Amino acid sequence: MDYLAALIPLVPLLVALLIGVNFLISQNIDRRYENIMSVMVRIAIISACLLAIALMVSDFLGNNSGSFNVGQWLGSELLNIEMRFVTSGYSVIVAALFSVILVIIIQFSTYYLHREKGFIRYLFIFSLFSTGMMLISLSGNAVITFIGWEIAGLCSYLLISYAYDRPIATINATRVFVTNRVGDACFIFGIALAFHYAGTTNWADLNSKAELVMPTSHATVIALCFAIAAFTKSAQLPFSPWLARAMEGPTPSSAVFYGSVMIHSGVFLIILLQPLFERAPFAMILCVIVGLLTAIYSFIVGLTQTDVKSSICFAITGQIGLMFIECGLGFWELASWHMCAHVIMRGYQVLTSPSLVLHANGNPMRPVSRDLAHLRWLYNSSLQRFWLDPIIDRALVRPTYGLGRDLDYFDNYFIDRAVGSPTSRDAISTLAQLEQKIKIARSGYDATEFGRGKGIAGKIFEWVASAMSWFEERLVLRGVGIEMVDIGKQLGHLANSFEKLILKPRYLVVFVLVVLLSASSI
Repeated sequence: MDYLAALIPLVPLLVALLIGVNFLISQNIDRRYENIMSVMVRIAIISACLLAIALMVSDFLGNNSGSFNVGQWLGSELLNIEMRFVTSGYSVIVAALFSVILVIIIQFSTYYLHREKGFIRYLFIFSLFSTGMMLISLSGNAVITFIGWEIAGLCSYLLISYAYDRPIATINATRVFVTNRVGDACFIFGIALAFHYAGTTNWADLNSKAELVMPTSHATVIALCFAIAAFTKSAQLPFSPWLARAMEGPTPSSAVFYGSVMIHSGVFLIILLQPLFERAPFAMILCVIVGLLTAIYSFIVGLTQTDVKSSICFAITGQIGLMFIECGLGFWELASWHMCAHVIMRGYQVLTSPSLVLHANGNPMRPVSRDLAHLRWLYNSSLQRFWLDPIIDRALVRPTYGLGRDLDYFDNYFIDRAVGSPTSRDAISTLAQLEQKIKIARSGYDATEFGRGKGIAGKIFEWVASAMSWFEERLVLRGVGIEMVDIGKQLGHLANSFEKLILKPRYLVVFVLVVLLSASSI
């Protein structure tokens, strides 16, 4: 039954490709077409779920070998990337659990969004996301896991901006997308370091070498890279604010992405690399510290939230912080069970959040303790979510923006001028241009400034200059000799000199007074 692991992500991928091609080809998409696509997606997700459950049962019966290798995807003299899938252990349980959640949410989505604009787009993204999550949970190779990691992140961006006509949705989606790229970069560094130090990108080989031959320093560096990637994906400090922004998407997508499935990818990655992290005590200490700070932060901020989705999202990050603490303390089995239980509970909680007012009727909210109630500074800080977004903007976004602006200035005014790029107006690409610039600098006259001025006098002479330029071009096009061209240039010089003279402050004041006196006499 090992081959089932390769079919589980393949089924929703084929449906996603089919929907995408049909969506591009079809011109008129009616309600009947939406129903057909909805049925296809539900059949695909249910089929993947049944395959995942069959793989899990087969593993419980001891029939699986532990891995299934489809073949080599990329290969070179040193690097070989195999399409390897895990067919036993915790990964299979997680795949089965995630697939069940996906079935429930796609069924809920059919009734919740079927009359919404963009429902076909939602079905396509959901199918693609299912493929990404199955790759994350079942892949035995870090590169293939990263592909699923990126697919899930892209689908997250697309569903947060589901209502793309709303500026707040697109802004939040972009912020979330950029924040998650930090974790993606660390994931790539972790893969590169794993190949450099261990010579492999397979999870099983990396864990075995970490247990046997890898030095603590090497294991620590690799573990830190994957830990930061996990912190980002699971919205731990200092990356926690992105989760509240992600709740801008539809309720079903919030449930599947940030309530139950994708938000737990970081914890799953840490559990998957248990031998590597046990070899890196500093990385485990970091997991404890980050998880503890996130749990405290989420608890305090969650007390002052006034909408249900924000309140739930901080409860989610707080519980995931506890999972990181459990992993850092070595309670791996507790963290595994905690994650599975939390996936089920939070998925249900987010799905039922629109009906919270009905369920909470007659059930008053429990007041906070007296010790916290009198701390006004803590209350104000909690309302502002401890200013985490502005702090990150000042610490990271603004310096990065300033560096980019300086580099752009350096590129435009130094690099482009040096190489003579045609995109730069001031680039010196020929010796003739250099001589012309030297001549302009000595004479103080610039042809590009001819016919330009400010105020009423400037406009008058600008119109005169435009008329003369038109007349000059007509003469040239009609084949008049070069003498007429020179005469036109001389007239232009005279007009420009007269404009500079009239625009001097003393003459400009006189001209304004004359205009005012003329207007008053009229």
